[in-house]
Amino acid sequence: MAQPPFPISSDDMNPRLLEALASLNQISTAINQIGISEDQSSSLQLIVESAIRVVPGFSASIYTYDPLTNSLDAQTRVVAYAEGYESQNINPSEDIPRSNGFGIRSIQRKRRTFSYEETDLQIHPYQKKLGVKAVAAFPLTIADDVLGVLYIYLYEDRKLSQFEELMLHNFVNQAAMAIFHARHLTGIKQNLAQKENELTRLRRAGMLISSRQKLEETLESILELALELTNAQYGIFRLLDKSGESLVTRAVSSVQLERPLVEKLPIDGKSVMAHVARTRQPLLIRDLREKQWAEVYYPLDSTLEMRSELCVPLINASGRLEGVLNLESPRIGGFSEDDSHMLQSLATYAVTAIQEVRLLDALQEAAQLLISQPSNIVLDHLCAMANDLLNTASSAIWLKNETGIMELIASNGTETSKEVPISSKDSNVLLIPLLSGEEDTALGTFGAFHPAAGEVRSDTSEWDKKVLACLANYAVLAVQNESRQQALRSSQEQHLIAETFAAVGDISANLLHNMNNKVGVIPVRVQGIQDKYEKLLREDAYLAKSLSEIERSAGAAMQIVQENLSHLRPLRMERIQVAPRVMDAVRAVAAPADIQIEVSGLEQLPMVHASGQSLSFVFRNLIENAIDAMQGKGKITINGKQNLHWVEIEVSDTGRGIPSELHEQIFELEHSSRTHPGKMGFGLWWVKTLMTRLGGSVTVDSDGAHGTTFHLRFPIAEQA
Repeated sequence: MAQPPFPISSDDMNPRLLEALASLNQISTAINQIGISEDQSSSLQLIVESAIRVVPGFSASIYTYDPLTNSLDAQTRVVAYAEGYESQNINPSEDIPRSNGFGIRSIQRKRRTFSYEETDLQIHPYQKKLGVKAVAAFPLTIADDVLGVLYIYLYEDRKLSQFEELMLHNFVNQAAMAIFHARHLTGIKQNLAQKENELTRLRRAGMLISSRQKLEETLESILELALELTNAQYGIFRLLDKSGESLVTRAVSSVQLERPLVEKLPIDGKSVMAHVARTRQPLLIRDLREKQWAEVYYPLDSTLEMRSELCVPLINASGRLEGVLNLESPRIGGFSEDDSHMLQSLATYAVTAIQEVRLLDALQEAAQLLISQPSNIVLDHLCAMANDLLNTASSAIWLKNETGIMELIASNGTETSKEVPISSKDSNVLLIPLLSGEEDTALGTFGAFHPAAGEVRSDTSEWDKKVLACLANYAVLAVQNESRQQALRSSQEQHLIAETFAAVGDISANLLHNMNNKVGVIPVRVQGIQDKYEKLLREDAYLAKSLSEIERSAGAAMQIVQENLSHLRPLRMERIQVAPRVMDAVRAVAAPADIQIEVSGLEQLPMVHASGQSLSFVFRNLIENAIDAMQGKGKITINGKQNLHWVEIEVSDTGRGIPSELHEQIFELEHSSRTHPGKMGFGLWWVKTLMTRLGGSVTVDSDGAHGTTFHLRFPIAEQA
């Protein structure tokens, strides 16, 4: 059996050992209650009282140790006096441990110190007054840290026995545990209180975000909170400008400084904030005079000396760098890791505020564009907004055409294609369908592309999806608004044409009546002259020829007026084939020998709902215009195709083309100045008017230099 470290006699052990064990058990219970119903001082008091009871004949005291001042704290003193000494006239304020006494020496050595072994030290004068003959000091240590000292005061000139020393070591360990446990619990409580305070302030920062203040006001409030939590002297927000090349001051909070000397820092320059922006990692600098930081530190002001700095990047949910949040202190080591974590939390709130402001500004701009701009401009701007808000390289919008095929309508950037990409978990594209609220059908797709094929992003945030979905809704509004505007313009145009034709119809009826009255009598008069002066006309060939020409011209004039005014009458709509009407127009024109007319794709077209006479007139007019544009030499191509609801005919020529600024003017009534034999000179106005009356449309496509193409659309006739 192993021997105890100190030999103990049986006479000495039994009663005192049992009492010691009972005291230790009581002390352990008291230590366990620290922080619940007991405090540190009560546990230490129990220890010193137990010590003098188990080892009678001496007094004991405990002091806690402060390593910062390398001294024992007299305010923490607990003491238990030996029997017969507690009633003496004593003054505890005189019992202050000396800086070179037994306690400090035991702390320095980290082992017990006895006065009868230290001949160079004298017993404290206060203890001498009490009759103390010997002193023992035991350091209270946990691991390698000294927490205090246990003093033992003997009133007999003797040494501690081995048993006494062994028992005192147990009390020393218990005292060290009591102090450590109390300090640990105090630290936990302080940390909890600090964290609760920080969380309360962070919640306050969250409320600032939703308070609809201006961005600068929100950032300034966050800075003030950061300075309050970290005891920093200076704080600044610098946000990345639109060029992505500089960090620009947006908010400042300081005790002594209103604005920095330099408002803009280049992101590729030598500064701590630029370094953090490039690395996108938080940076805690304990001492700015250290060589690696002294070379890049940019002083705020020559009159202010800052010694430590804490800087964190502002990264949004899309991975975009928004800017940098920076704090500085005139103290070395002014910031801790906890400060860094807290500042990163505040930076997250700031990023949220920045994103919300940027989104609200973009949506306000989009709403203004919807009111004032055509859909193509709105869609282009929405693509640019997507790139800005989501930090993407490019974006695009595809819309379904009338055949159900997706066509690229708008884009911003260089990485888009005409075809909609297939989205997958490994792709760099985020796709959102353009859903119509009325039928819940997809009008198209809105896609945003992240940069570089090698930088695959599988962590697309919910923020990205929601932002793109919001922009997609605006795209749907733009498309639907354009469609409704076109329908409204078409309705207004048809209404205007109906009113015009009603008025012109009355004029044409009166005109035709007067023409019949005035011109219609010419053939009758000519016939009378020919009958009465037959002999004279046989002798005068010129006179006879002139009368015949007058008669013929009058008849032709009446026929021309009747044919052209017939277009003013209500149209007789019917189901007809387009191909025969095109061929009628080709034959009626009698094109010159140097004009080649090529017709294709018409025979397979379905029947359309139109007026046959008007249809022939439209094609004849366009063919004649093409011949004029080519100056009698070139090629005319007439092609046909269909989709679900329309038949489209394209009439193209190889002439000089029509400048884009005239594409709308050529269909105006006053624009046409040319006349053709057998026509009234209304030109393309007639074509557009008749197409509108037929329920179709006509548009022109030309770059002004390489020919012209007219696109005619006719509604497909329903099956009987």
